[in-house]
Amino acid sequence: MSEWWTYRPSDFLLFSARTYRRLFELYNAEVWPGHLLVLALGLALWMALLQSRAWAPRAACTLLAAAWLWVAWAFHWQRFASIDWAATWFAVAFAIEGLLLLTFAVFSALEPSVTRRGRTRNVGLALLLFALTAQPALGTLLGRPWQQAEVFGLTPDPTVIGTLGVMLLIQPKAMPHGPAMVWLLWPIPLLWCAVTGTTLATMHAAEALVAPVAALLAIVAAAWPASASDGQF
Repeated sequence: MSEWWTYRPSDFLLFSARTYRRLFELYNAEVWPGHLLVLALGLALWMALLQSRAWAPRAACTLLAAAWLWVAWAFHWQRFASIDWAATWFAVAFAIEGLLLLTFAVFSALEPSVTRRGRTRNVGLALLLFALTAQPALGTLLGRPWQQAEVFGLTPDPTVIGTLGVMLLIQPKAMPHGPAMVWLLWPIPLLWCAVTGTTLATMHAAEALVAPVAALLAIVAAAWPASASDGQF
């Protein structure tokens, strides 16, 4: 039996890159044309957040809650678990995040974050727009069939990156310790960025750094100190 320190991440990978990509292809074929609906809803939400509509934060949390719960069940539990036993736990984590988002949507009086302008707001908008438009096209740009695209609201990575963007754009105004409570939403998305980054790096995927870099940008933007210029769009 080999010593534990001789193992590499690839020794724990239970599937090949081809099997992993094929999973997305089959999944996309089964849920089509749901892609059109989630893309339309996502872009409408992005516009509402861009314009700081009063109803946009609650709508964002509601839409994200539905997306996380859907990915938990339809992707992780129903499909990914067939090639990776850990996906069962991913499903649980995604379901927990979905319920947290739903709790904020129902019980918290949310508003566009008036203290998050300038750089932080721009990063949030950019992350959400990237998740909606650029990430689905990323695989095709890297030479994979468009049928294997990863779509916001239906697959994990763009859903997580879009969520990080939204969390930079909203804040609760009527919850005790509201701003601090928002941080309850952060651990699971950040952990997923580490998990997917490690998985893709093990498969030598060119996009392995996308989710980790998005997480780093979100953390830096959230911690960015306010300044006089941050009051400008």
